[in-house]
Amino acid sequence: MDRKIKKKTWTFKRIATILGAVAVVGFMAYLLFFADRRSRLNVEKEKLTIANVKRGVFLEFIPQTGTVEPSVTFYLDAIEGGTIKKVHAESGAMLNKGDLIVELSNLNRELSVLTQEASLNESINRLRQTRLQLEQNDLQQQQTLALIDNQIEKLEPQYKRQKMLFEKKLISKQEFEQTQADYEYNLKRREITYASYRNDSISRIRQLGQLNTSERRMTQSLEGVGQILDNLIIKSPIEGQLSTQPLFEGQAVNPGQRLGQVDKVGSYKVRVPIDELYLPRISTGLSATTTFAGKDYRLKITYIYPTITNGRFEVDMEFDGEAPEGIKKGTIPEIENRTRSVF
Repeated sequence: MDRKIKKKTWTFKRIATILGAVAVVGFMAYLLFFADRRSRLNVEKEKLTIANVKRGVFLEFIPQTGTVEPSVTFYLDAIEGGTIKKVHAESGAMLNKGDLIVELSNLNRELSVLTQEASLNESINRLRQTRLQLEQNDLQQQQTLALIDNQIEKLEPQYKRQKMLFEKKLISKQEFEQTQADYEYNLKRREITYASYRNDSISRIRQLGQLNTSERRMTQSLEGVGQILDNLIIKSPIEGQLSTQPLFEGQAVNPGQRLGQVDKVGSYKVRVPIDELYLPRISTGLSATTTFAGKDYRLKITYIYPTITNGRFEVDMEFDGEAPEGIKKGTIPEIENRTRSVF
């Protein structure tokens, strides 16, 4: 007789499957919520340096190349045009202040200057003649007043005496009236003459002030006209070395044309171009270092040019302390410029 076999619910296989599924779900949940998914780098302990984090100054070094230039340069520009009459100094010559370099000739300009000088001299002479006339008129009026005062001084005592005599009827009325008329006439004449002299004096003072101002301006103009011819002679403004293009006698020179420059010898600066990225961190006074002939030298920024060209701006640096011996214009040293930021 057959017997029904009862099927087991929790078999070993089913239990193992469920436990495996729970383990997989649990592992995935751990990875999702608890596992550290950050990247790791294994470093040997001996190679680690541990220190406290604190606020300080961050120093950044910017390697650049610069061009050595004279610290002082004067450019020689022709103020007046003309032709070169004589060349007194060649390029490369060492000059003292005031030494002649080039002498220009401009006949039209010279004739114009002579005409202007003659006209100004004539105008100045007319002003001086007018001033002389005013002064002579003043003297004449003073002389007239002096004569009137002299007449009054003579007539006054005579008038007083005759008045007393007339009151005592010792002289005739006609004689007294003649003296009285002369005396009163001179008093009235002095009053009118003095009023005229006072008004003329006020006007004369004003005119003399205007004449003096005009003469001073004309004299300044005359000096300025004379300096026009001085502009035809180009001199060295400082003591230094001359650098010019080839110049020869008879060469035409236009007004404003640059003929060369004079560089101060023995004093140099370094012009350094820097990327515009560093402009906010560059300021005057920042230090830099360069190596020349195997020796290190310190520099500092003295001027920052605000113009940016092709993504770069320029700064001027001067040697801080000792300057390299034998350095010359055009030498390009390697420079490390140091910027500072606070973090």
